[in-house]
Amino acid sequence: MESSVETEAAPAPGRRHVTVRRALIGAVAGCAVLGGVLMVLPPGRQGPPPAPGPVARAATAVGTGTPASLPDLAALIGDREAHLRAHPGDVESWAVLGAAYVERGERTARPRYYPRAEKALRTSLRARPRGNVQALGGLARLAVARNDFRAARSWGEDAVAAAPRRWTVYPALIDAYRGLGDHKAARRARDRLVSLRSGSPVSARVGLVHRDDGRREDAAAALADSVARASTPSERAVRLLAVGELAWERGEPAESLRAYEAALRADSDEHAALAGQGRALAALGRVSEALRSYQSALAKRPLPQYALELGELYESLGMGGAARAQYDVLRERVRAEAAEGVNDELLLGRFEADHGDAATAVRRLRAEWRRHPSVAVADALGWALHRSGAHEEALGFAARATDKEHGGGVRSALYAYHRGAVERALGRTGAARRHLGEALRINPHFSPLLVPSARRALKELGEPEDGGPEEVGATDAEAEAEADDAQDAEGAEASEDTEGAEEAGEADAEEAASGAAGSGATREDAPGSGGPAGTGATRPAGSSGGGADGASRGRAEARPRTGADADTDAGPVPEAGPGGGTREGAGAGAEEAAPGRGAGAAPSPSGAERRPG
Repeated sequence: MESSVETEAAPAPGRRHVTVRRALIGAVAGCAVLGGVLMVLPPGRQGPPPAPGPVARAATAVGTGTPASLPDLAALIGDREAHLRAHPGDVESWAVLGAAYVERGERTARPRYYPRAEKALRTSLRARPRGNVQALGGLARLAVARNDFRAARSWGEDAVAAAPRRWTVYPALIDAYRGLGDHKAARRARDRLVSLRSGSPVSARVGLVHRDDGRREDAAAALADSVARASTPSERAVRLLAVGELAWERGEPAESLRAYEAALRADSDEHAALAGQGRALAALGRVSEALRSYQSALAKRPLPQYALELGELYESLGMGGAARAQYDVLRERVRAEAAEGVNDELLLGRFEADHGDAATAVRRLRAEWRRHPSVAVADALGWALHRSGAHEEALGFAARATDKEHGGGVRSALYAYHRGAVERALGRTGAARRHLGEALRINPHFSPLLVPSARRALKELGEPEDGGPEEVGATDAEAEAEADDAQDAEGAEASEDTEGAEEAGEADAEEAASGAAGSGATREDAPGSGGPAGTGATRPAGSSGGGADGASRGRAEARPRTGADADTDAGPVPEAGPGGGTREGAGAGAEEAAPGRGAGAAPSPSGAERRPG
């Protein structure tokens, strides 16, 4: 029975061969069909990844501190807000949201986003107080945006201490050091950043530090590199904006206009380029276009600085009513920004010195100097003192802003003009002629109001006598002796400073570079023997050598001298206290101490401050 079942179930040998052949044919046909299907279907994981959406793009930009487009920022903010409503304990999302608010406030010049940013960042920090580098870095960026550089330094140094190898924490710290006038610290932070990372954000910061040091050719090269390395249209636009600003400072309005126009082509939301266009167009004589550009900039990015520039352009055209209207806009914008925590004291002090009450300007700027003793504040305070009649004290601050020995490495036509006007008020004819001429050489378009004043002053000063005026030689000889004393004192202070081998090497490199430049270096801005006294200013290759008075250069203008105190072009000239001192009520006779050594000099801000409220 069993054998008969087996016999029935077993197929014949011929049938088994046919079955196997049919199975093979079916398998081959199935593979062919599957292959055809795979050829028709779109590629899966093996193809390139899909492009990131707006939220991902903005999150990447915010995380690395690079500019993001306004639509992407809006998408990111909406996404994180919705996420945090469902997950309020997400520490990282709070930090991302805060950083996005900071970026949006900067890009739109609407500081109402800053309190929201601070709330989000502090919420993140409270939830994770230790090692929360994202929140610390965001708070540093927020403080920079508000011009609170002491707070920015504090938050930035905390972020670096928590993550010294995270490159994203260094750009805001560099900005903080620059705002405090601590150029040595800015250079150290720059070198650390360069050692950790390369790319557009790094090249941009390198360019700004070079600019502060007066190395404009190096700055231009670094900023051009930052444009070439930009990864998004928004980032490219911001980098082109910096290129335009540097070209403007160099007295190249046509070049700056090209950079501003390229920035707007890259990102039409980069409204700061509109104000830059206005500046450049006015310098090129295209006044109607300039007015329209400024008006568009104010409508889209209402910064008080733009209102000041437009008002001064109106005033230079004899349109006093329109100018006053813009000055009213400036005051209104400053009040609105102050309510959101923005510090506009430097801008307001400059405005009051030229268009308001000089005594009020002095009071504001003295306080700002105590907070942020930068070159820009030194220049503004010196000018305000000059306008209030304190010429001797004004000269100390003006020298600090233009003397590379004391940190004034940046080549600014405005700073040179201010110093020349102060020296003219003091009767220092040769020095005044030199610095007023230097201002027009650096940028013959630096101000629609002050350029005509500089030209009138030079015409009234006239040409120097053969061999130079007698008083110039005496002044220079006296100042050289005083500068030697100042150098000895600074050397004694330096001997107590234990900054370490890295800084010493940096100083040696700078000294070697300066020496090379003075002996025939090809860089345009290298200091040479023909530069103006005490300014660190230089001339392009092929230009004439020293000033018309033939006076010796260097630190000859280190200390003020008493002289005439009338400036027919710029109004009463205040005097700057030696070394930028901050004594209240100091006036004539403040020359008892050399710049940087006076008893009234403000102490450097303490690094002990942490997490200001």
